[in-house]
Amino acid sequence: MCCCVVPAKTWRKASLTAAAFDVNCLRSQPAAHDDDDDEDDDDDDDNSDNSVRPLPRQPHRHRHHPSQSPRRPSPSAPPPGSPIGRPSRQTKPPGASLPPFLAMKLLSTVTLLTSAASLASALKFDLTAQASGHAHRCIRNFAAKDTLVVVTTIISGHRGDGQKVNIHIKDAVGNEYGKPKDVVGENRMAFTSHADAAFDVCFENIATNYHRGGSQLTRAVELDVDIGADARDWSAIQAAEKLKPVEIELRRIEELVGEIVSEMEYLRTREQKLRDTNESTNERVKWFAFATISTLVGLGAWQVVYLRSYFRYFLSLIVSERIDANM
Repeated sequence: MCCCVVPAKTWRKASLTAAAFDVNCLRSQPAAHDDDDDEDDDDDDDNSDNSVRPLPRQPHRHRHHPSQSPRRPSPSAPPPGSPIGRPSRQTKPPGASLPPFLAMKLLSTVTLLTSAASLASALKFDLTAQASGHAHRCIRNFAAKDTLVVVTTIISGHRGDGQKVNIHIKDAVGNEYGKPKDVVGENRMAFTSHADAAFDVCFENIATNYHRGGSQLTRAVELDVDIGADARDWSAIQAAEKLKPVEIELRRIEELVGEIVSEMEYLRTREQKLRDTNESTNERVKWFAFATISTLVGLGAWQVVYLRSYFRYFLSLIVSERIDANM
């Protein structure tokens, strides 16, 4: 262990040159503040009798030489204690979830947009006038039994322009739901399906003043078919029953879910029928195969017996003829 003493007036210079000469035995007390320096100067003036004192031992600290510039932190790397250098934690602020009324309003907006999109996807086409009434253009859709169906048509033109558009609505079973004649403008037809079957909405455009070789007459047709819950007038129901928007929306969703359940039940019943038909067909094919194999085996056995008896008879005739010839 090394120990050294330095005069009081020269201990500052020793502390500055200690890092340059790597003198480990000298430990200087750091100047923490300018006030401490002033107090040390006062003590040096009072103790001018060249008295010496031992330096207190301080922990080793790295000091820069006066000629060296202090190291500055890189601008790209933030200081370790700063909040910029710390990884930020994404905390969910309180109240970030939507309030109930705002959520229901958002749900209503999305539903209205969906309804608008469904209305915007109506079918539009041009119907050319024909001399005979046998040129039909049909649009087919499916509806379950006891389901409300609303057919809305918008046909351009006016009566007396040399064209007459007729509409015929019927299903695959044979039920007819409407047959309006000479339809112009907006027309709305509502009916309840009588069976689980597809129905057709057929249009025909008859030219009343048809001239061969003349310009073709056409009418623009816009068709919109609403089935089930989409066919009901929910605004009228809301006004009649005095329901809130949330209640009427929940009721509409409930009917949609009911329709989905009914459709799944119908598909399940249809799957059972198809499965029974498939099993019965397989059973019939099996017995038909057994009958076919039995018939083929019986015919083969009969053919062998018949040919055997035939050749025996033919051989006996040849033998008898040769015997008669030798005699």
